[in-house]
Amino acid sequence: MNNLKKIKIIFLLPSLVPGGAERVISFVSQNISKNKFEPILLIAGFKKDNAYDVNNVDVIYLNKPRILTALPLIISTIIKLKPNIVLSSISHVNTAMSIISPLFKNTKFIGREATILSKRKNEKKSRKWSPAHFISSSFKNLDMIICQSRDMAMDMQLNYEVPENKICVINNPISSLPPVKEISDSTNIKKFITVGRLTEVKGHSRILKMLSQLKFPFHYTIIGDGNLKDEILEEVKSYGLQDKITHIPFTNNVNDFISKNDLFLQGSYVEGFPNALLESCVIGTPVIAFNAPGGTKEIVENGINGYIVDNEMDYLEKLNENKKWKPEEVRESVYIKFNKETIINQYEKLFIQIAN
Repeated sequence: MNNLKKIKIIFLLPSLVPGGAERVISFVSQNISKNKFEPILLIAGFKKDNAYDVNNVDVIYLNKPRILTALPLIISTIIKLKPNIVLSSISHVNTAMSIISPLFKNTKFIGREATILSKRKNEKKSRKWSPAHFISSSFKNLDMIICQSRDMAMDMQLNYEVPENKICVINNPISSLPPVKEISDSTNIKKFITVGRLTEVKGHSRILKMLSQLKFPFHYTIIGDGNLKDEILEEVKSYGLQDKITHIPFTNNVNDFISKNDLFLQGSYVEGFPNALLESCVIGTPVIAFNAPGGTKEIVENGINGYIVDNEMDYLEKLNENKKWKPEEVRESVYIKFNKETIINQYEKLFIQIAN
């Protein structure tokens, strides 16, 4: 490949604020081979919002508050740089790129999806202008769609008529390796944690309902913020759990909190690919999760790094269990599948295939 022209790739994001898509795309853009590829990170937003180290890639900031207002500059940048590939992430950005892609006959357009769109479309508070409502026609111009899980890929095929040959499943990578937690000293208080937005789809309410039925001492830490915060905190009061629950809206030390807890609890009704759950396993903290559509079942191995359950009765049974977990085994179970080298290799193979 050294003797051949490098494949020029624009990685497009609305911003570099903290988020799953932002973490993965900035990570991939920095870690693909510079001998084979020429990556450029194109950010619609502002440098001041940057939450990620992007020192190992060229970054262009367009200083616009949203993709729509940045679109003329995005088009002119593509014209100027003449990339072989444009990779976007997040539904509305993918939709915008699909719309403009016919203007660029010599550039391939890849969209990376972050959610199971049919489930988002059905959410109570789904916005009428959500890309989920018209994606079946808008995504057809993309040359490839990267899905984070097999369920997401199936959703694209069945509900949005995206052909199988235009879909590629690439899981999210483990982008950092914090120390594995030490086996915690036995205490009488069992410690649980959940990390995620306080929204309906994340299922905090059903976790609280089950915790209220426990007969042993426990403490539950909720990290995250969202539009259901007040409602969830009211539920905490109604169950009389105020003394057993700590709510932390935001912290830069999520890993420290996860390592100090015995179990990570996921109540989600749907998950594209649950990054916080994966991070918990990387640290060595096992998980209990519902068997929900998405990537959870690609991460969790029953009895090895946690449990996937089908209903609240089974969930409660696992909460009451006293299994002794081995943090090193929990970590190894996910590292072998989602390590940096494996995932970057999958991206590189896709880029070479698409460019040729």
